Amino acid sequence: VQLVESGGGSGQAGGSLTLSCTASGYRYASYCMGWFRQSPGKEREGVALIDSDGEATYADSVKGRFTITQDSAKNTLTLKMNSLKPDDTAMYYCIVDVKWGEHCSHAANMYNYWGQGTQVTVS
Repeated sequence: VQLVESGGGSGQAGGSLTLSCTASGYRYASYCMGWFRQSPGKEREGVALIDSDGEATYADSVKGRFTITQDSAKNTLTLKMNSLKPDDTAMYYCIVDVKWGEHCSHAANMYNYWGQGTQVTVS
């Protein structure tokens, strides 16, 4: 499984950034894909996840500001981040794995496949 993120960079508070992830090499009929983030000294946080049925879930910290979408035909995942805050500064990681349970878990240890990460800095 290979995950390649793009779109990170610097943004202004109140502004927007969009992250993209292209996935290859997985063949799960039922899966979760999504974004985690981690900043120094903090645990990885499940920011936004979407399953093979299109159900999306978000961390409370980003609800109403971030939107996750997927293009299944292109195996592409997108995270649109609006109303950015300095607290959004982190390394963002794309993940994919089999879906366990009714909803996608926001626990990092549930996912085995991670991208290399892309840095987002908000000032």
